[in-house]
Amino acid sequence: MTQGSYKQFCPVAMAAEVLSTRWTIVLLRELLAGSTRFNDLRRGVPRMSPALLSQRLKDLEAAGVVRRSGSGPESGEYHLTPAGHELGPVVMAFGHWGQRWIRSELSLQHLDVQLLMWDMRRNLNPAPMPRQRSVIHFQYPELKQPERAWWLLVDPRSGTDLCSIDPGFDVDLYVTTDLKTMTAIWMGLDNVRKAQTDKRLMLTGDRALARDIGTWLGLSPFAKKAALAG
Repeated sequence: MTQGSYKQFCPVAMAAEVLSTRWTIVLLRELLAGSTRFNDLRRGVPRMSPALLSQRLKDLEAAGVVRRSGSGPESGEYHLTPAGHELGPVVMAFGHWGQRWIRSELSLQHLDVQLLMWDMRRNLNPAPMPRQRSVIHFQYPELKQPERAWWLLVDPRSGTDLCSIDPGFDVDLYVTTDLKTMTAIWMGLDNVRKAQTDKRLMLTGDRALARDIGTWLGLSPFAKKAALAG
């Protein structure tokens, strides 16, 4: 953490030496969201190289923000220390500021289907869904394989899983849309009802799942909560 030091006693400068390196705040977002294993963290920061991810985790461990269990960087789990958990409001403030002040046109220039689907899996609310397993197949026709098709498997016993390869189960609901529309809905910049009216989103299959999508498909924690249903 000494490389690029500001060499100032000011607590802001000292904290910036820990938090302002590239990818660190985004990595903290993933840790605060509950990811603990190396591969899960990679899915939350898919454009971050494994080598850099490993280095940032070591930096955060040295700073007392993260503690690691296991012998190797890709084994075991990474957990936030009390100092790490205390950064929650800081990271949330970053997100709320970005949602409020960064123009949505700029945000929607950086589309990433893997990150979007991982975030949707994490925030999905299974409570209003059927008591048996539900399979939701998301289709993005404009994307190339293997990014075109994704499956969310929601099981009240084992939780929610995300697949990019057909899991072989009957599909309960098909969600067909383009990546920009789904990202905008997730961010609270668009809503399901308007996207359906404009024929940018189609829901095919179980009527109850389609009708209640506004209750089970969670939004980004920074989104306007009223945006999903419209």
